[in-house]
Amino acid sequence: MSAHTQTVEKGQNTTLLCQESYVCSGTDEAIFECDECRSLQCQRCEEELHQPERLRNHERTRIRPGHVPYCDSCKGANGNIMHASMTGSRQIAAVRCQVCKINLCVECQKRTHAGGNRRKHPVTVYHAGKAQEQEEEEGMDEETKRRKMTEKVVSFLLVDETEEIQVRNEEDFIKKLDCSPDQHLKVVSIFGNTGDGKSHTLNHTFFYGREVFKTSPAQESCTVGVWAAYDPVRKVVVIDTEGLLGATVNLSQRTRLLLKVLAISDLVIYRTRADRLHNDLFKFLGDASEAYLKHFTKELKATTARCGLDVPLSTLGPGVIIFHETVYTKLLGSDHPSEVPEKLIQDRFRKLSCFPEAFSSIHYKGTRTYNPPTDFSGLRRAVEQQLENNTTRSPRQPGVIYKALKALSDRFSGEIPDDQMAHSSFFPDEYFTCSSVCLSCGCGCKKSMNHAKEGVPHESKSRCRYSHQYDNRVYTCKACYERGMEVSVVPKTSASTDSPWLGLAKYAWSGYVIECPNCGVVYRSRQYWFGNQDPVNTVVRTEIEHVWPGTDGFLKDNNNAAQRLLDGMNFMAQSVSELSLGPTKAVTSWLTDQIAPSYWRPNSQILSCKKCNTPFKDNDTKHHCRACGEGFCDGCSSKTRPVPERGWGPAPVRVCDNCYDNRGIQLDVAELPSDEEGGTLIARKVGEAVQNTLGAVVTAMDIPLGLVKDAARPAYWVPDHEILHCHNCRKEFSIKLSKHHCRACGQGFCDECSHDRRAVPSRGWDHPVRVCFNCNKKPGDL
Repeated sequence: MSAHTQTVEKGQNTTLLCQESYVCSGTDEAIFECDECRSLQCQRCEEELHQPERLRNHERTRIRPGHVPYCDSCKGANGNIMHASMTGSRQIAAVRCQVCKINLCVECQKRTHAGGNRRKHPVTVYHAGKAQEQEEEEGMDEETKRRKMTEKVVSFLLVDETEEIQVRNEEDFIKKLDCSPDQHLKVVSIFGNTGDGKSHTLNHTFFYGREVFKTSPAQESCTVGVWAAYDPVRKVVVIDTEGLLGATVNLSQRTRLLLKVLAISDLVIYRTRADRLHNDLFKFLGDASEAYLKHFTKELKATTARCGLDVPLSTLGPGVIIFHETVYTKLLGSDHPSEVPEKLIQDRFRKLSCFPEAFSSIHYKGTRTYNPPTDFSGLRRAVEQQLENNTTRSPRQPGVIYKALKALSDRFSGEIPDDQMAHSSFFPDEYFTCSSVCLSCGCGCKKSMNHAKEGVPHESKSRCRYSHQYDNRVYTCKACYERGMEVSVVPKTSASTDSPWLGLAKYAWSGYVIECPNCGVVYRSRQYWFGNQDPVNTVVRTEIEHVWPGTDGFLKDNNNAAQRLLDGMNFMAQSVSELSLGPTKAVTSWLTDQIAPSYWRPNSQILSCKKCNTPFKDNDTKHHCRACGEGFCDGCSSKTRPVPERGWGPAPVRVCDNCYDNRGIQLDVAELPSDEEGGTLIARKVGEAVQNTLGAVVTAMDIPLGLVKDAARPAYWVPDHEILHCHNCRKEFSIKLSKHHCRACGQGFCDECSHDRRAVPSRGWDHPVRVCFNCNKKPGDL
């Protein structure tokens, strides 16, 4: 309805009023609809109007509850027969123009009242009742009912050009399709070169010409990504794809996206408007078949098992219909009526060495367009015939379709490096295989994309070469290899049967060891005074393995003797510090009282600061004023001055704030220190000097501790200066948050993320040591 049209009456028309106003002035309820008069009439107006002899034969219909009249223009009134033939049926009126006195459907209102003065005409809005709609549907033929079922169908973006699915989940997919979750569906998709009219073909084949999928006369492609819509007539999901050979970015990813769509489809339409079939068509289908069998068959089987689907996803590909439209040339096979077009198609595949083995069937459907528009009836019949065939591909619920697409998108995703691309094929292996490259030899991984998410390691069929930078050697026990077993061994500090301290002693004397789980210690680097042979020549075999990005080297230096020594010393120091904390405070307090001057208050009697009355805690330090001898906190006794009257001088010593302010007051002679007290004072001075000296020594030892730790660090540990935050919880390290290395992976963690203890034989830690939360979850030996 035009935005400028004035609406006189809205709401449910439970009572239709007379539109003639001949006798009743338009206030009586309408009883009849007269087709010739083109109006609704009350009882009195109908009798009065049809009294003349020439008007008595007018066809009149009694109005039922909820009745809405037909459009006057669609009936052919006023010469509008062409519009009635275009619509194919009588349209129900949407409004009645009060000025023109005619009933109009939506299309006729736009056509006749969209411009000029007519757009200001007041109108009355009709609301059709369910009873009349049902009556109209009963009067429709089968074709009209089908048209009506597709009137509300809309398309939606399913996957964008970067291969990202645009529906949130299975429920969102079903909601956008506007179908029942239990409805069993098939999938029909279309492929072809850009500009060949793929969207136009789908609109006319499935939706009777309605523009469900957008079309455009512009040079730029109007279909970007993958769009989907639901055909309620044939119970299929119709998928429109982006055209081939278009000027697009991310061409590799968009081409890979086409094969994902092909994998979930039951029927594929390849649309071409070339007068002669090009080789690109056969190359595309042949390469798609090869890639489907090589990469998608196994993944579809795994998806069926992983998702527990009741309907198996067929490993045989979809059927293909080649829809060929020509203008100036004959259709395929028309020159030789005895030959079937499908046979000629197979011969072309064979000549090009392309074998479409993955497709369940390939059919040819051609049409020659002498004068537009294109005839899609033959294609429509071929599609319906293929959809009825359930021998290879059976219908499935929409949730199953979504799960299959989601599984393929998760597996085959990510950027495709252009420098690794082979352009001789539409679907090269690089589209579907892992993009990791060996750092040592440069060969690529042959596993499927994103295989690391399932714990599957990288793999390459070619042999690697040794690189000193990565030290990609692996040692295996020679004796076990001769017995038919392949057991990896690594050089380490001590044997698994040695205690930590005994292992360190043996390492200092005999060097590192190589230990086999079956044969025990098979090699010591300094077992003899001289003549020690290389282990490669005696007890181990060497293999060269690939170095994949994100993995550690192989024969890294696992001689962790220095770090084990530091760990042991830190453990002893921490234990002594924790166990002796309480006794140390008590002994220190008692010793301080023994060498304190007699005028000092004993530490046991000082419970709070003399000035601010702040209670002392266990870790708080008590300070004596050298003048009055009372106990103070650090804040109330931070000033210094000489106290010669107490024997503290000439150097300044700690005094409280009160004594500092009363510096001019001299002490009495009786308060001067005696000879015995002078000896005690000397002892106190000596004690303070020793205490300050020890504190300086401890501080001096703390400074190079970081250097010692860095020198003792095993080669696979991340250096301390590179660790800024916890590798797991991402907390930033500070003075209060200490760094800890996982003995398995070598990353830096906080204590909460690395409090587990476990042996790491592969790194030379045969006894339980600190490991992170992630490494502790790994099964088997670390």
